Amino acid sequence: MSNKIALYPGTFDPITNGHFDVIERALKLFDEVIIAVAVSETKNPMFSLDERIEMITQAIAPLKNVKVVGFNNLTVELAKTHGASILIRGLRAVSDFEFELQLGYLNNSLDETIETVYLMPKLKHAFISSSIVRNLLKFHGKTDHLVPEEVQKIIGKNKACILP
Repeated sequence: MSNKIALYPGTFDPITNGHFDVIERALKLFDEVIIAVAVSETKNPMFSLDERIEMITQAIAPLKNVKVVGFNNLTVELAKTHGASILIRGLRAVSDFEFELQLGYLNNSLDETIETVYLMPKLKHAFISSSIVRNLLKFHGKTDHLVPEEVQKIIGKNKACILP
């Protein structure tokens, strides 16, 4: 019997409690979850790829069967490289659905062996997005209730570097 490996791609700039919730839910369904952190130069991330990978690595430390990789290629190619046949995508609201549905169809058109599974975070995390966290950080707002504790510690250490 082969392991069911799921790939959870995203920018994770930074990883939020909503992302973490989706990871925990995915672990209940799949044998292994690979968190794939996109370089995503077009989004002009606040945190470097290495910083984002470090944040996620710290946040997932207590979890088993999860690993983190960075990538700068097609998601379906990365999935094939790691033996993943499932892509995880998070849905917070109806507004996410149209984009995520199109992306799922696109990925399946590129590789018919790829399936996309959509997971919703708990309601208490449904409003959280990385862009909300970044906006709060720009204005020195409170973010400790929005990101994993380990991520908040890293942000706190680097606050002088990331804030105007």
